[in-house]
Amino acid sequence: MRLRFDIFFSIAQTPDMTGRTPSEREMFASFFEQVELADKLGFGVGWVAQAHLSTEVQKGNSKPVVPHFPGEVGLCTDFFQVAGQMLSRTERMEVGSAVMSILASGGPIAQAERVGAFLALHGMNPSESRRLHIGFSAGRFEFMARPYGIVPRDTVEAAAWPALRGQIFAEASEIFLRLLNGEVLSSDMTKPTILNRSNFRSDGDWENVQDAAVSLRSLNSAPDSIEIARRYEFEDIKTIPQEWRRELLNLVLGSHDPALQVEVNKLRPVQVFNLSITPPHIIEETHERFRQHYHSDGGPWERSMMPRTIMVFVNDEKGLTPDEQNDAAMDEARAALSTYWSALEGTIDPAKIERATDNAVIGNIERVCEQILERFHPEDRLMCWFDFFNHDNERVQRNMTAFMTKVAPRVNGGT
Repeated sequence: MRLRFDIFFSIAQTPDMTGRTPSEREMFASFFEQVELADKLGFGVGWVAQAHLSTEVQKGNSKPVVPHFPGEVGLCTDFFQVAGQMLSRTERMEVGSAVMSILASGGPIAQAERVGAFLALHGMNPSESRRLHIGFSAGRFEFMARPYGIVPRDTVEAAAWPALRGQIFAEASEIFLRLLNGEVLSSDMTKPTILNRSNFRSDGDWENVQDAAVSLRSLNSAPDSIEIARRYEFEDIKTIPQEWRRELLNLVLGSHDPALQVEVNKLRPVQVFNLSITPPHIIEETHERFRQHYHSDGGPWERSMMPRTIMVFVNDEKGLTPDEQNDAAMDEARAALSTYWSALEGTIDPAKIERATDNAVIGNIERVCEQILERFHPEDRLMCWFDFFNHDNERVQRNMTAFMTKVAPRVNGGT
């Protein structure tokens, strides 16, 4: 048993703890230097955050999604171009999206076609074995999908929107996965969207949707269920290229909807991310669900199939005592985390934050080792985040090196 270590790159063009915001060119240059180092250090998968459209500009919209976020949440708007560059600059490390919205950028059909096109080229060399890991989701920030028509179409959809958006993602996921399977597909072959009380958090939320349906559809009484017209309408299609190597693709769902986790695995093997602040009991419930429902083509479920995000604030700087390293790491973590939570004010339920497990490890080498051993199962896969509100490229690389040369060997039984 051993912990596995991946790395997460955010490429977030935001003011760091000193207030400095690098140029786009500097951001990409630092990113690729860190990618090349990560490969040499032995990280398993380099996961890249994907974002779309300017976070800064959306702050002026009538309904801004993240009104307090400074700068740009991420500069990777085309994962496939970035992935190609990463693979060309590395030798061992695999590449993943964390996560790619299948509601934006043309929707699930376009995204399925891009996956196939990329892997058709990537797999031309018969000795190529590095996989492309496609983490996919509805997208964390709703404004990125709105220009692609992911908006309420009538008063019923407006009333149901928080729940309906998840159902639109379920519809998109079915289309995405079945096209990746190589199927000929039409929208009539997909599961209909039918809302009922179970889709909503409260009786009041559901009653609002029922009232809207009675008014819009001239019903005599409140319905027990409400069918929603399909978001995607199309006749028979099949994506091309068709003959790409599907063994080079690994799919990872960015959703903690238990029903959706089960549904997607009826179509093909789909693993799952944990959320950044997922409580331990949800982690264990998810593992148990996937042990029962993970698609048989993927083999037995393993804990390493669910990457777990971990923000790393390690301090191994020279000239400091162990206690000074701990204090400095804590100062860095507090500054970065407070900036982060302030930026996301209004987008995350504070009660969830209070109940959540802290997913940062903070301190010198010894302290970080202790925290990892205390919090994680020895078969977990950790997605380590070093560039969290930190644009000091040299320091980020020193932290990466300290972690993989000193922390990783110790937690896996070395010295």
